Amino acid sequence: MTSTDLTVQDRHGSVPLSVLLFRLANDASRERISVGDLLTVLGDRAIGALMFFFAAPNILPVPPGVSTLLGAPLLFLSAQLMLGMRPWLPGIVTRRSLSRDDLATLVRRIVPWLAKAEKLLRPRVPVLARPPVEYLVGLVCLVLAALLMLPIPLGNTLPALAISLLALGVLERDGVWIAVGLFASVVAGSVVWGVLWAMIKAALYLLARLMS
Repeated sequence: MTSTDLTVQDRHGSVPLSVLLFRLANDASRERISVGDLLTVLGDRAIGALMFFFAAPNILPVPPGVSTLLGAPLLFLSAQLMLGMRPWLPGIVTRRSLSRDDLATLVRRIVPWLAKAEKLLRPRVPVLARPPVEYLVGLVCLVLAALLMLPIPLGNTLPALAISLLALGVLERDGVWIAVGLFASVVAGSVVWGVLWAMIKAALYLLARLMS
């Protein structure tokens, strides 16, 4: 199947995201896959799908700096969801690419969980999956993306999980998943803020001891 075929089918929503990612990762005609390629192939579903793609790897511990690298596109996408804009990313982001082998490794981590989630996702509770609630979801994801980029030990897991839930809810117009994602966002924000406040208090305490 060609890239054009993939694009057309996905814009009509006929190809599950897990299948699409698997096909891209196993497309022998490509040596590298750029963010721009993903943006083109995903079409109108790009915001929800790419938000999941950039957030999901952060659910598990990642090397230092990875959360910042993956969090930057999330800021753009979340802001666009909040403003009701079509998906767009600057050239500095769309030109970034992964080798097919690296994408395959990433897909192997994501797709099994995504395929299970897709069996549970379906359009429901439409009031939570449409504007203006969708704009609120964008705002929440924007805050979570900012938290994701903070250098807090293990502070990326809960925000990434919340963004992933919200992104899948937006992607499949599932208000139940959006509601669960909003609850997870409150938990994530509370935990990360608690850890951040504890770090600030510890730093102030050490500074006071050094100055005494």
